[in-house]
Amino acid sequence: QVQLVESGGGLVQAGGSLRLSCVTSGGTFSSYAMGWFRQAPGKKREFVAAIRWNGGTTNYADSVKGRFTISRDNAKNTVYLQMNNLHPEDTAVYYCARDLNTDRLQAGNHLGSWGQGTQVTVSS
Repeated sequence: QVQLVESGGGLVQAGGSLRLSCVTSGGTFSSYAMGWFRQAPGKKREFVAAIRWNGGTTNYADSVKGRFTISRDNAKNTVYLQMNNLHPEDTAVYYCARDLNTDRLQAGNHLGSWGQGTQVTVSS
């Protein structure tokens, strides 16, 4: 069974930066597209970013374009989310996920279970 473990969240002031990591185990990491989602209190989980299995294609939600960058290291079974110029509305629990391709992730699909997530809080 594939396990996803997110880390790197924290409390940061508006305009600051954080780098999230998600380590996967129990599957063939390099076979799948990977993505990040987030869920703010009282809101539905939403797509943030996705990256193709080889890193050749990336997709982003409009709200984070130009501020967030997704990357991956297949040798380390890890996907990253570099978040710059954070806004208070970026406050949420961030989750990573996998699927067959970036389009499926952007449409809100994912394979398997969610990890525990990592909390990101941006103060104004």
